[in-house]
Amino acid sequence: MDWGTLVATLGGGGIAIAGTVLADHLRHRHENDRGAEARRRTVYIEFIKAAGVCHARLRQVAQDPDAEADLAAAARAAVSEAAIHEVRERLFIDATTTVASAGQTMFEHLRILQRVVASGASSASPAFHDAYHPYLAAVWAYRVAVRGELEGLALSPAAFGWDGWDGKDRCAICAAAGAGGG
Repeated sequence: MDWGTLVATLGGGGIAIAGTVLADHLRHRHENDRGAEARRRTVYIEFIKAAGVCHARLRQVAQDPDAEADLAAAARAAVSEAAIHEVRERLFIDATTTVASAGQTMFEHLRILQRVVASGASSASPAFHDAYHPYLAAVWAYRVAVRGELEGLALSPAAFGWDGWDGKDRCAICAAAGAGGG
């Protein structure tokens, strides 16, 4: 019996088994990474969609505050019907720290907008715009954070020909208030 052949065969078999185990481990890890990225992408989109639904409803209430019998209830309903609290919890679980932080900032500004609408501010009022423009800037900061994480691509207001993310440079109501000395 040739011991060299036996040792070479066993060594080769061991290397083959180790290679197979390593390849399987790397494949499994890659699949898990792809699954986590897909979950994050989904929750990132769900969060901004829920915020958009809430924002649209708040703007609708602010268009004609006198049409609502109870502004505070209408503003609370805008938040609860959008289910943003539930999606926000998923965001905290699945998001990276950067995106979760940007999402929380956006949520806080949305809640400020909710309180302003609940107080009776119309969409043409300075009070509404004082809350709306920081919210809009926070939405864009969230988008930039998500885009940077998922695609590694930067985005700036200049790409759209804008001065800033908050939209004040494009707001006829803010421009009129500024021209009127207010």
